[in-house]
Amino acid sequence: MKLSKDGWTGLAVLAASLFLFALTLDLKPSPLVPIGPGFYPRIVLGITAVLAAALFLFDLFGAQRAASGPGANYALVLAVFVIFGLYVGALPYLGFRLATLAFVAALQSVLDPPKTRRGWIVVALTALVTTAVCYIVFERYLQVLLPRGRWTDF
Repeated sequence: MKLSKDGWTGLAVLAASLFLFALTLDLKPSPLVPIGPGFYPRIVLGITAVLAAALFLFDLFGAQRAASGPGANYALVLAVFVIFGLYVGALPYLGFRLATLAFVAALQSVLDPPKTRRGWIVVALTALVTTAVCYIVFERYLQVLLPRGRWTDF
């Protein structure tokens, strides 16, 4: 069995996800709320475990892929991490809505730079719709309190 880095990564993430999932089983439910404290972590860890298992199995039984070489874009990977770090840093100051709007627009612009005016309109609409849907689902439907901005109170 010869695994690539993807296969080993899938195996490591699968093991970590299953370990953390098992730890959530010890969380005691609260009588005040119908959903216990382990509900959302179990969903995230379960999905992560399924995707990690798929990555491992695809690497184990899949066709050989070309190794990352000169075509690998490490600068783009670094840019994505920087944008995400700025988003996390901006959340307490700008609030969820404004920071998420800027994050989605910036990330989409970096990953697939728009070349026309129509492209920029698509970026703006995607950022607006994504932010609105996330806000409605989490704040209104699931009643999860999202960060309000210190600077904006929005």
